[in-house]
Amino acid sequence: MRILGIESSCDETAAAVVEDGRKIISNIVSTQISIHELYGGVVPEIASRAHLEAISSVTEKALAEVGGIDNIDAVAVTNAPGLIGALLVGLGFAKGLAFSAGKPLIPVHHIRGHVAASYLSNPDLKPPFVALIVSGGHSHLVHVKDYTDYTILGGTRDDAAGESFDKAARVLGLGYPGGPKMDALAKEGNPDAIHFPRVHFADAPFDFSFSGVKTSIINYAHNAAQTGKELNKPDVAASFSKAVCEILTEKAVLAVNTLDLPEKRLVVAGGVAANSMLRSMITAAAKKNGISLYIPDLSLCGDNAAMIAAQGFYEYSIGRVASTDLNAFATE
Repeated sequence: MRILGIESSCDETAAAVVEDGRKIISNIVSTQISIHELYGGVVPEIASRAHLEAISSVTEKALAEVGGIDNIDAVAVTNAPGLIGALLVGLGFAKGLAFSAGKPLIPVHHIRGHVAASYLSNPDLKPPFVALIVSGGHSHLVHVKDYTDYTILGGTRDDAAGESFDKAARVLGLGYPGGPKMDALAKEGNPDAIHFPRVHFADAPFDFSFSGVKTSIINYAHNAAQTGKELNKPDVAASFSKAVCEILTEKAVLAVNTLDLPEKRLVVAGGVAANSMLRSMITAAAKKNGISLYIPDLSLCGDNAAMIAAQGFYEYSIGRVASTDLNAFATE
């Protein structure tokens, strides 16, 4: 079964065709990085306008690989969560396309899509498992019981992990996008040079909080400026990255070891899954704890439509289809 996926929840306009939830036939992404770089972050209104300009050509390119819309079986689209204006562009386009071609319309939750990215990179992966989803807008630990049955174990109480990286990059004057630039700079620094706080909750062991480490790096940079001390940016980036990656790794491993899983499996997904320190740290921890680790290819960590098409296949398999009344939702 071939499914066309459409993704427009933030600043990537994407379309892809995936077969049987596992095989990528096409995967087209139009990024808006050069647009938002001028503003130091994503501007929602500008993002929506850019989606409008790109979505038709992106979808046309994705469909060209299969000979057009007649050769797909359904249309899957992200309808939550995300920037509401951006979501509505993709949703409206998908509705029109599905209706005009007489194809089923499948709603897909963005976080489920990120989990499904691992199915595309790891043919042997199947539920149940624990998933750590970390991106600019999300930080969740999820028990994936089946392809469409999820239980949230914990989430962030304030900033998302990716958001904290972006804010740290801004403090260090690295520009946008902050995550990749922090990752590159951290490789040049000493991760043990500065101690930044790690937050744990006795009553909620799987919850995250990154506001404290964000405030710490702001204060550290401010104090350096006030005292005339030269800021060693690589050391700051490396130490900050270690604090964030350690807490993500510790809680993910704890979740796998706490749940009664038939096999100890951990999936790491989302844009922050591309972070080299996190990949290295969580790989070592998984090996030490006898956990099978699954991380998508780097090209599938960020927002893309292949993951939406993949999850759409599993949603469709249980009869989850929508009418043209389907709406978009900014929150989860």
